Formats: sequence, structure tokens, C-alpha cells
Amino acid sequence: MNHPLLAAFALATLTEISAAQTALNEVPPAGGDLQTLIERVGEDTASLARWHSIRWSDARWNDMEALANKQMAKLQSVNFDSLSQQGKIDYLLLRNKLREQLAQAGRHRARIAEMKDLLPFRDSVIALELGRWKMEQPDARASAATLAGFAADIKKVRERIENGRHQEKKDNQPADANATTNLPTSAGADAPATQAASSAPDAPIVLTAVQAQRAAEAVSDFRRALANWYEYHAPYTPEFPWWCKKPFEEARAALDEYARYLRQDVAGLKGAPDDPLVGNPIGRDWVIEDLKLEFVAYTPEQLITIAEREFAWCEARMKEASRDMGLADDWKAALEKVKNITAPAGEQTSMMAELTREGIDFVKQHDLVTIPEIADKYWRLEMISPENQRFWPFAFYGGQTIGVAAPADSMTHDAKLQSMRGNNRHFSRIVAPHELTPGHHLQGFMAARVRPYRRDFTTPFFVEGWCLYWEMKLWDMDYAQSPEDRVGMLFWRMHRCARIIISLKYHLGEMTPQQMIDFLVDRVGHERDNATSEVRRYIGPDYGPLYQAAYMLGGLAIRSLHEEAVTKGGMKERDFNDALLTYGSIPVELVRAGVLNKPLTRDSEPAWNFAGEITATK
Repeated sequence: MNHPLLAAFALATLTEISAAQTALNEVPPAGGDLQTLIERVGEDTASLARWHSIRWSDARWNDMEALANKQMAKLQSVNFDSLSQQGKIDYLLLRNKLREQLAQAGRHRARIAEMKDLLPFRDSVIALELGRWKMEQPDARASAATLAGFAADIKKVRERIENGRHQEKKDNQPADANATTNLPTSAGADAPATQAASSAPDAPIVLTAVQAQRAAEAVSDFRRALANWYEYHAPYTPEFPWWCKKPFEEARAALDEYARYLRQDVAGLKGAPDDPLVGNPIGRDWVIEDLKLEFVAYTPEQLITIAEREFAWCEARMKEASRDMGLADDWKAALEKVKNITAPAGEQTSMMAELTREGIDFVKQHDLVTIPEIADKYWRLEMISPENQRFWPFAFYGGQTIGVAAPADSMTHDAKLQSMRGNNRHFSRIVAPHELTPGHHLQGFMAARVRPYRRDFTTPFFVEGWCLYWEMKLWDMDYAQSPEDRVGMLFWRMHRCARIIISLKYHLGEMTPQQMIDFLVDRVGHERDNATSEVRRYIGPDYGPLYQAAYMLGGLAIRSLHEEAVTKGGMKERDFNDALLTYGSIPVELVRAGVLNKPLTRDSEPAWNFAGEITATK
């Protein structure tokens, strides 16, 4: 029976659906806001990535590339000139995000091609999982036959790798996990081990530790994907485990052993404290590409020159502080003295709480930035476990908490002393405002409340640069109360310079992890355990290739913007700092375009030389 109310409801529903479909397809109107488009692009990309959960699948990256190209076409149809200045900034942010996604698709395809011969089971696992994703009923007998071949295929690849290892020993080739002769020099060029993808079927495969680790990660990913596939079907399809249980268990065991072999025997990573440090150097071409995406106009060589210049400034100030401590120009002796001014065992948290409040009070007294009540009141300290101190040997911010590195009862005597020395009072005094307020805590608080849709554009050049800008500002405002405080502040400033030098040289193939550690110990004055922890983190998978360089470089960029806007432009100090917190953590050159109302076009590229004209030196 027809009912007028039901008919009206159906008509209204169809109208709403039609309007929603139109909204999904249309671009923002002239002069409109790009927030909706940005959020939609982010959600669409995330949806695709969740569905394509195997990152070593060609189909994943083909689909990601196709989606990014479609999204780029939609963005390019926007009338750029009609946008507000913030809208133009959003346009360029989204443009570069899509460029980054396209670049990542190409890079991952290069990695997949490199590992083709190392993963003989790859296509089979992807096909099995793809059938599950498409909700197809599996052929249990055929699936069992596929699984039964995994162990033999893996055995053949292992024989080729072993032949390559024997050949390498016979030829006396360098065995260093990150030997510079085996580092990439251009995008995707990962040196000798690319034999694995291009040589004859039975030819030896020569792997660097870098490539062995990467392959081990891929094998573990495929092992998890295979387990997901099996566990989806086995409990609910009686015929399935009858055919597949034993072949699956054998295939899973073969994958586990293969991943262990690659990680431990080839890469040398056994989970021990003295494991070799193995990372993922990307090469100069990819470094330059990443710098452009971050709106940094300098070459990596120019950035290293900037770091060396800043390092020389720090060394000169260190000698001044050393003389004020009665130690002549022996700044390493001054550093050694400062390292021994530590909190008593068990009192590190009390000291950090005191130093954190001291930094907040200084900012308030000088009216430097607005601190909302909730941000000011609700934060606390947490301890960094001894295991995590292998990667984070110093205090860090973790979302309303500061992680405190302190000696624990399970540590060796030497490790306890190094933890205390590395987190001494004068080092920690500048770490506290860096991590909490006015640093990461205040920054994160504001980013979550003002233009939060820009979170997908977060860059370490602002995230970390903001905190380095404050370290520099506090230095200029005589925050240091003694020569020992100055030594502590300068230690970290030298550390940021060193991060630029060693991380970029690592990715350029000019420095090994051991050389990075030695640089931090010899040139900066780190404890060796702490230096090792730092380098392990720098080259690990949790941070992008430019992250370590971004601290000092971002700080220099914000300080240069401050010079233009406040010192020369007459903007008030507090207004400037408050304004920067409304942009989100985006490239500093685009923040500058907003603060100074610099002209922008849809084709704008990085052009700002925030550290002046630089001639790179070797």
C-alpha cells in the first residue's frame, strides 16, 4: 500500500543522496575553503591504504598513484587566484602532499623490483589475500598446492644468497653493514644487491645488510598476511583446514626461518645491545626530492655548509664559557665538569619538574607567548624504560607527558653513569622548555585546536624547528644563569648542527653509522652509549631521512622570519609567536608567506634562502 509519508521520506532521502553525490564530485567554489577537499583527500587515501594492507604489492602502489593523479586533477581545477592567502597556502600544501604520494609510489615500486628474486612467494600470497578481500570462495585444494611449494622456493633463494656470501668473502669485498661502496647514489639505486632482481635464475645474490634487513621486514609482512588469510577461512570452512592446515604450517615455518636468516645471519641483527647499526640510506636524488617537498631551497651540500658554520659559532661560544669556568679554551674539560653535575639517584624526575616550571615562568614573565590554562595545567612526567633508553636516551615529549631518562636498577653500573651524565642538570635545563612549554607541548596543544585539518601536512622543519627557535631565543635573552648553563645549551645546539652533518652525509653515502657515532662522541662530546642510541634512532624506520636535519634548519628559518616580521617589521613579540601557532606544523616558507603576505602562485616552489646565499664546501 502506498503511503504519502513514506513516499515523501523516500523522495527526501533520494534528494539528500543526490546532493551528497554532487558534493563528493564537485570542487570548491571560487574563493571557497579547501578544508573539505583536504579532509576528503586524506580520508580517501587512508581508505585505499587500509584496503591494500600489503605494502609490497604492485597493485597497492598502482592504485595509490592513480588516486593521487585523480586528486591532483581535482585540485588543479580550483581557481587559485580567487582563494584567500590561507586558501592558497592550503592549495600548495595539498599539491605537495600529492606529489609526495606519487613519489612514494615510484620509490616503493623500485624497492619491490629490487627484491623480486628474494620473495618468490610474493605473488602467491598477494593473490590469496586479494581473493579474500574480494570475498571470493577459496579453492582449498589449489591453495594447498600453492603453499606446499613455498619451502622449496625459499630454499633455492637461500642457496643463491649463501653463494653470494661465499663469493663476497672470496673477493674480499667490504663487510661493513653500511659500507659506503654499497650505498645508493641516486633514487632507487641500491648498489650490488640489485643483482637479486636482474641476474640469471641461479646466479649468486650479494646482499648488503641494509637490503637483508629490508627483505626480512618484507618476509615478516607476508607471513602476517598469510596468517590473516588462513585464519579467516580455516575455522569456518570444514574442507579448508583438511587441505591447507599442514601446508600452511610448513609455509609459515619456512617464512619465519627465512626472515630470521635474513635478519640475523645476513644483516647481523640478533637483538643484542651490540648489534650492528643498519639503516636505509636513500641517496642524493631522493634527498633533493624530499627537500623540495619540504619547501627547502638549498641543496644537501649547502645545508651541510650551513651546519658547519653554525657548529663553528658554537665552538667559539663554548670556549668563552670554558674560560669563564676557569678552564681556558678546553671546552671539552668544561663539558666533562658539567656532565658530572647530576641529580642524585632517584631524583631525576624532581629535577625535571623544577626545570620545566622554571622555563614556563620565564616565558610568562617576559610575555613571550600566550599559554592557555589547560595547556599550562595538565601535563606530567613519565619514565623511559631501560630498553627504550637504547633508542631515546634523553627526555622527550609524548603527548601531555615528558619522558624522563634516568638510571634504573636493571642497568649495568656503566649504563647508569652514562644515563646520569647524559641527563645532567645543565643539559636538562634547556631540554625542559624544548619538550614542554613553549616547545612541543604548547605547539601540539594549539595544532589540535587551530586548523587541525592541516595535521596531514606536518613537517619536522616546523615541529622541531619551533623548539630550536625557542632554544635560540632563550639564549639571546640570557636564560642561562651560569657558564655551566651556557655549556648545556651549547651542547644541544652543537648536537643539532651535528645531526644535519651526519644524517645528510649518511644518506648521501659519505658516512657510515660508526662514523656518525664517532662524530657525536669526538666533535660534540656525547657519551658513547648515548651516541649509539641516537644514531640507531636516526637511521631506523621511525623517522624520515630529513628529520634529524630539520631541528636546526627549521629553527634558523623561524629565526630569520622573526627578523623580518618583528625586528624589521615592527610586529610585537607575543603577536608573532601566537600567530605562528595558528598555522599548524607546515613548511616555514609557507608560514612566512602567510605572516608577511608574500605573493603566491599555484606554481610556487621553494625559493627562500633563510640562511643567506650559501656556497657549498666539501
